[in-house]
Amino acid sequence: MKIVSITGTRPQFVKAAAISHAIQRTAGLEEVLVHTGQHYDAEMNDVFFKDLALPVPAYNLQVHSGSHGAQTGRMLERIEDVLKHERPGWVVVYGDTNTTLADALEAVKLHTRIAHVEAGLRSYDRSMPEEVNRVLTDHVSDLLLVPTTVAVHNLQREGIAGHSVQLVGDVMYDAFLQHTAHAMKFSSVLTRLGLTPRSYVLATVHRAGNTEDVETLRAIFEGLLQVAQEIPVVVPLHPRTRKSLLTLGLLERVEHGFTLVDPVGYLDMLVLEHHASLIATDSGGVQKEAFFHRVPCVTLRTETEWTELVDSGWNRLVPPLDPGLGNRILTALADQPPSERPDTIFGDGNAAGRIVMLLTDDDSSQARPASGRTRRVTPQARPKSS
Repeated sequence: MKIVSITGTRPQFVKAAAISHAIQRTAGLEEVLVHTGQHYDAEMNDVFFKDLALPVPAYNLQVHSGSHGAQTGRMLERIEDVLKHERPGWVVVYGDTNTTLADALEAVKLHTRIAHVEAGLRSYDRSMPEEVNRVLTDHVSDLLLVPTTVAVHNLQREGIAGHSVQLVGDVMYDAFLQHTAHAMKFSSVLTRLGLTPRSYVLATVHRAGNTEDVETLRAIFEGLLQVAQEIPVVVPLHPRTRKSLLTLGLLERVEHGFTLVDPVGYLDMLVLEHHASLIATDSGGVQKEAFFHRVPCVTLRTETEWTELVDSGWNRLVPPLDPGLGNRILTALADQPPSERPDTIFGDGNAAGRIVMLLTDDDSSQARPASGRTRRVTPQARPKSS
């Protein structure tokens, strides 16, 4: 059976690598890897394929950057040609990016089965493009591969249940377990940056809602600069964030205030996360990786799709426009992490194996009736707190 696996961004490369390796271990499967080109800089792209031992994509659609509409439209057009030529048994999509949505929309129009990895996440903030992407993808997918029990409940609230929803665990946890020991042995990132373990805060800022709003971006970096007066702050700087800081006239000040580096590869990032005293981020994936490494995390957002981490006490939400942002990060740095840490939130490290098993299971092909792709959708609302 042929599986077309479509990626486009750094977090998707990590998820796809875990599944690709599981496919390679399974007889009777052929994987066709497609890269939309949503992330295309070498440090956002090539190094991840090398670190994760991902095969060279059979197709690189070279869509690159653009507005949401322009980028998604180009993806739809180019993905259509691939799917018509390959005629796969499954299209596997990952996460919540424009790549995810374009893949799912084109596959459903071509009546090709869709498996959504990391289904069921909800921040309940429709102003986030990622939230719109993940909701729409879930409602057209045939197989929803869910990382946590909270995600299962999110789908149930929207009328999505039954055999199409499968709790498999988190493939990013698979990747963490597979690559961390190797990263610790071979990455020299601490030496290159002159860092010692537990002597710095690691910060990442890349979401459009934070980088494209002048007031929000200024508030985040003013808060981080306050933190940097007490402890070094290491910032792998996303190209979009660098461009926004330059436009705002803050880049020179940021360069002097932080240990500023270009985006790093997966292995280097694992090491930086592992040895940080605290991680401040707006990334969903980095929130999880902080938890995997047992490092406290501050999320620079008003909400998170990973509510389990907040409930566990290992993650704190700090809105970017909070006037005390810097002080709240320093408080989190000074506090002791919780004495208990739930170890089963994200599964047992075999999510990819379960996913491949489901893709080869005849019952999964009947996850939704072939006669129609409609499902009753109830109006979405934030669940009431218990």
